Amino acid sequence: MSAKGAGNTRAGLTHLSPDRPGRVGRDRLEILTALIDGPSFDPTFRPDLIEIPPQHPIYRWECVVDRCERPRTGGSDLCSEHLRGWARDRERGVGKAAFLVAAEPLQRHVRAEELVCRICPQRPAAHSELRLCRRHIFRWGHHQKTTGPGADFTAWLTAQPPLPGHGTCLVAVCVDLADSPLGLCPWHGKKYQRDGRPGGAVLPPWSWHRYEQFGQPVPIDFTDEATFRRWCAAAAATPWPGKVNLHGLRPLVRAEIKWGLFIHTQRARPTRWDLRCLRSLAVTCRGRDVDSLIDLDLELGTGSAEAFTGAIVKQILHELRLIYFTPAQAKEAGYLETDYFGVRFDGRASHVDLTGIAQRWLRDLVWDYFADLLQSPRCPRSGTVIDGMRRAALELGAFLELDAPESGHDPRLLDGEHMRRFVADQRRRERDGLPSLAMKRTGRTASTVTTTTRSVVFNSLRKLLRTVLDNGAADRIGLAREFIVVVPTAGAATGRTARRPFPDEVARALADEQNLQRLAAVHDPLDKGLRDIWETTVTTGRRIGEVLQVRWDCLGRYGGLPMFWHDQTKVGNYDAAIRIPESLHDILAERQRKTLDRFTAHHGRRPTDAERAGLALFPTATRNPDGTISLTYQWFHSNFSAWVDSLELGRWVPHQARHTLATNLLRAGASLTHIRAYLGQVSDRMAEHYVHLSHSDLEEVLAHVWVAGPGAVSPGEFLAGDATPMTRQQAQVLAIDLSRRSTPAEGGFCTFQPVVDGGTCPWNLNCHSCDKFVLSGADLLYWRRKREQWRQLAENAPDDATADYLHQHFEPTARAIDGLEKALAGLGLLDQALALDLRKPQDYFHRVWSVAFRAADLTDAAHAENDQSEGEIGA
Repeated sequence: MSAKGAGNTRAGLTHLSPDRPGRVGRDRLEILTALIDGPSFDPTFRPDLIEIPPQHPIYRWECVVDRCERPRTGGSDLCSEHLRGWARDRERGVGKAAFLVAAEPLQRHVRAEELVCRICPQRPAAHSELRLCRRHIFRWGHHQKTTGPGADFTAWLTAQPPLPGHGTCLVAVCVDLADSPLGLCPWHGKKYQRDGRPGGAVLPPWSWHRYEQFGQPVPIDFTDEATFRRWCAAAAATPWPGKVNLHGLRPLVRAEIKWGLFIHTQRARPTRWDLRCLRSLAVTCRGRDVDSLIDLDLELGTGSAEAFTGAIVKQILHELRLIYFTPAQAKEAGYLETDYFGVRFDGRASHVDLTGIAQRWLRDLVWDYFADLLQSPRCPRSGTVIDGMRRAALELGAFLELDAPESGHDPRLLDGEHMRRFVADQRRRERDGLPSLAMKRTGRTASTVTTTTRSVVFNSLRKLLRTVLDNGAADRIGLAREFIVVVPTAGAATGRTARRPFPDEVARALADEQNLQRLAAVHDPLDKGLRDIWETTVTTGRRIGEVLQVRWDCLGRYGGLPMFWHDQTKVGNYDAAIRIPESLHDILAERQRKTLDRFTAHHGRRPTDAERAGLALFPTATRNPDGTISLTYQWFHSNFSAWVDSLELGRWVPHQARHTLATNLLRAGASLTHIRAYLGQVSDRMAEHYVHLSHSDLEEVLAHVWVAGPGAVSPGEFLAGDATPMTRQQAQVLAIDLSRRSTPAEGGFCTFQPVVDGGTCPWNLNCHSCDKFVLSGADLLYWRRKREQWRQLAENAPDDATADYLHQHFEPTARAIDGLEKALAGLGLLDQALALDLRKPQDYFHRVWSVAFRAADLTDAAHAENDQSEGEIGA
């Protein structure tokens, strides 16, 4: 096998029995033959000369202009002539649907199939309209010259006798009829001329008059007949439009291509395979005489057509792996297919290559771990876990191969010291910014070990080895417990801190109108919605993925208020709605119009109700004819990063807009529960991760939670609700009233407006008995201590009557405290209020602060001391 073939072997495509490759090939051919002959297989793909109907839903090869008979070109859905016309009209702003309606259909200038002479069934037609072979075309022309303009074609046609044919074309893969004694069909006859007539095959002069009309064989003259025969054996098939010729291929590779063509049509969203590339694949396999696509060098060339052909081969190989290998055989070959377990991560292939893990025991442990994970209820939503575990195993395997006895292939020889050296090596590479031993970037350069990658390696490796320790796999292979327990816990976010909110200057720059115009004009010239996505993110605090994935019908008005509907997939909250400002509603409504107009321009009609329900608000232009696939995060991130870099603001990411909004909401008086519900967080702890506040911020928020004081008619009543007991759900929907004006008082706030405005209190500051006095969340601990003091007084009362009086006197205050605790608990702020100690310094230093002096006495003492000092100086 060539070096390239060896590369495929390392990718998990090797024959399972290298000592019996013939047997393996026959087994695979039998499997494919049984599948191809099955009732579910499309009979279109069974013949060796596959003929695709013109209107085939997947492999359509005709121009999409109505009644245009010419084939597509250049990987587009238009013929060459209409492609040039569409390029001109697109520059003038004409939509594609309008172009297709106005375009004139063109007749076929190249035949799509072989035509047989209407007189001679064994000879090909040389003229498409007359459908006559070359000999009868000559005779009809001679008849016209001798008869004149009145020549009757029908009468002449009935009088013509059929002529014997020349057999099938001598080219090995051609099934067309030869049109001369040379034995070549019209297309190969012209190609033979273009190739310089290898072998020098020529007909003798006047062959018709000397041989053919008498029924005698025509002798062929050669300068080198062997060269001519080799040319016939190697010449490519006629590239008829809509046809894929598999003649001349080995049986297994022919069956593999047939199966690949069929199974591709069964995909939910198949990519477009150009028949030109499929014919190129057949020519390549025929020229290299490959037994199977597994043996084909995937680096076919550097051109776009070769690259696309290589992509087709990779997709076919994926489907072949699913039928060639069982899961156990795939494990033996060193790879895993998530399709075996019915799992396919979004934007990811099914194939997971594990052959880079040098040690077989480690590779098998990783494979088993993946298999259990994909079949368990905790199956991950993305491939991040798979990538992290694979990276950890590659790093460990590469280190053991260099440092461990027998390159780490015998797990019984490994102990805790080997793992300690690996841990130390990873930390050293992280500290010094050294390259990884195993991981490569896209350009094949070594990846640098960072804090994040080192954390991923440690956490994934610890999870893997602890699992094999628990399930007994470590004992079965002889892996020492000391080797496993040494792996440290790195933490899920080691070396990472929460994203900061945008500073004021950055926030202003990212919201500046001129900068936003530059974002749209420079970084999104096709107006796919880059600016709209960013403004929606800033205004609503949604995750970028949530904004990208919204459907066309994400807007609605309810009670006159604009609402934004989206899916919070990270927390499993689907079809959630939040209120948005009118300005954002107008932006998204305009984006709705643009998306709908583009669908209409592409298809020439408005979408149906079902199509509109699945339409993406921000659809991608790649492999998305129905408009249901949204733009990718990679597209947004690359363009957004380029915009931020151009502003020279430093390094900022779009997710920081979410942190900024959360912090601003808190400072405006929203509770953590409100923030959690609005941003779609999984817990209050996660909401705290997004909220950036100081001690004074929390005090300010708690100070906005008010209940009626002890002197009110209903002590403890939540001032934004009613007097009924409040549940947690009721508390969450209460709006925080920030419009009230107040002034601080001992243990709460005074809301009597003349006092708030600076007037004198008419009740001589008797706040605790005043109905204008309110308790706030910031004063909870103050009133809890008050309650403890009253209870101690009651317990130490000399008699029961005095104790009952004290309890009755403090009962309104107790009701107010209970109401405050219920309000804080309902808003999710009780723990924060209890943790916020607002005691005065007197509470800490009782003896110091209990010593009091009158100001007048202190002034007199100071004067007396000064007088005494002056007298001493005068003396």
